[in-house]
Amino acid sequence: MANHKSSIKRARQTIVRTERNRAEKSRFKTLRKNALAAIASGDKEAAVKATSAFASVIDKAAKRNLVHPNKAANLKSKTAKALAAIA
Repeated sequence: MANHKSSIKRARQTIVRTERNRAEKSRFKTLRKNALAAIASGDKEAAVKATSAFASVIDKAAKRNLVHPNKAANLKSKTAKALAAIA
């Protein structure tokens, strides 16, 4: 357990940041699943909308270092490729 005032604060901040990061990661994973489900259903309009929402959130997550920028690019690329396949 932290003993110094500054280390107590640091531990408190870490808990808050961990919860926030976990929620954001869960959010973009859910949006990816939604995008892939929309693509699988064949509804082009819904798939485009879901893919766009996913791309926006994953870019923001990469900007905040929740995921590596290359991983974000790979996920966006795979989703876009799947979307292009239903055209």
